[in-house]
Amino acid sequence: MAERSLRGMSIGAKSLESDENVDFAARVEVTYVCPKNHRTILPFAEGAEIPDQWECRCGRTATREDTDATDSLEPGKPQRTHWDMLLERRSEDELKELLDKRLKMHAQGWFPDYE
Repeated sequence: MAERSLRGMSIGAKSLESDENVDFAARVEVTYVCPKNHRTILPFAEGAEIPDQWECRCGRTATREDTDATDSLEPGKPQRTHWDMLLERRSEDELKELLDKRLKMHAQGWFPDYE
């Protein structure tokens, strides 16, 4: 069986093409900076639409270094927090009453059955 096996290059493992006479697309490098001062440099094709924001490796939103971040922020509705939404449904007096009731139940050892 060894006499019949193919010798030489393994088929499909390597490409026989080279980069000779290949013109790559023109590129533009854009730098993004996040609030933690992480710098990310990304290549974009020349003429491509370049986003003003990019997600940093730390998870925060990075903005382009060559633009002013305050110009890109549009004034709009302020973001509602969980507390704001809670106050839309109940008053602070009702919330205090519910908290006191739950703390009393906890102190007495009452726990609901979660099955």
